Amino acid sequence: MGARPRIVGVGTAVPGSSYTQEELLDEFAVADPRIRSVFLNSAIERRYLTLPPEGADGTRQLESQGQLLKKHRLQGLDMGGRALQACLKEAGADVSDVRYLVCVSSTGFLTPGFTALMIREMGLHPNCARLDVVGMGCNAGLNGLTAVAGWAAAHPGDLAVMVCTEACSAAYVFDGTMRTSVVNSLFGDGSAAVALRAGEIPEKSGGESLPEIMNFASVMIPEALDAMRFDWDDDAVKFSFFLDRDVPYVVGAHAEGVIDRLLHGSGLRRSDIAHWIVHSGGKKVIDSVRVNLGLTSHDLRHTTGVLRDYGNLSSGSFLFSYHRLRNEGVVRPGDHAVFMTMGPGSTIETALLRC
Repeated sequence: MGARPRIVGVGTAVPGSSYTQEELLDEFAVADPRIRSVFLNSAIERRYLTLPPEGADGTRQLESQGQLLKKHRLQGLDMGGRALQACLKEAGADVSDVRYLVCVSSTGFLTPGFTALMIREMGLHPNCARLDVVGMGCNAGLNGLTAVAGWAAAHPGDLAVMVCTEACSAAYVFDGTMRTSVVNSLFGDGSAAVALRAGEIPEKSGGESLPEIMNFASVMIPEALDAMRFDWDDDAVKFSFFLDRDVPYVVGAHAEGVIDRLLHGSGLRRSDIAHWIVHSGGKKVIDSVRVNLGLTSHDLRHTTGVLRDYGNLSSGSFLFSYHRLRNEGVVRPGDHAVFMTMGPGSTIETALLRC
């Protein structure tokens, strides 16, 4: 990588409607004690969702795959656009300044994708270079950030942006099974955007540091390829997400190795990392990562806080946590931070930053 890119802005957005876990159980008249227990013991208090429309009898209607794809497009574009605007405002930039756009999503499939839609709907320059990262799941935010960082490093001075936009309620199946109930208890809707620039960058007012991205490292666990899947369900006649119960242990067992590779050659040890931003994948996943890396609950306070207040937001979760860290005002110039995301593959992605 040439000139190291720096994070110059971040923004988030969610739908207008949110629900507690109890409200969702009541909304769908869930009486099964096993399913209720999954919802109420998830460490999630509230999620932002776009629920199915109500029928004449007041109950929520089942949506076809076509209706879900429409939700994915409309909600993804709306949330993504608002997150991008918030990000650009923090970066002191305008949509006309964006030279490279990466859009990340796994909650539906569009051709043309969100990059083309955003360029048209938001007035980005039609010569803006772009990339759609589709179907990589919860780890995909760091896959996209790798591409954005590489482009920014190769084009010093130009603004590169990533938008993670996930309408997870466009990927729900309501069939009463424990498998889909676990998924339905976990995911929420949300979008997050991050802007990068390399080269000479004016310092922000107040002396706020702009973190530079130093390194990336990843690991794929081929034997756990089927542990997280989003594939076709013949019975439901729509796509359906699957989570293996062993996912937390698979992720935890490989966390230490990928972090060691990330820090290799940097002169840093894990104890030198001041800030840990880990994907809010679920209570058991977070606990497994914490134990295997020897972290404290305080280290992962923003990870668990985002899970509590939003649920699992898929690819953009880590940026919601990073946004909270920025707003907390505890980051000091020279601090080091680690981003970690996990998802299908099974895969762990990491990034090292210097603030």
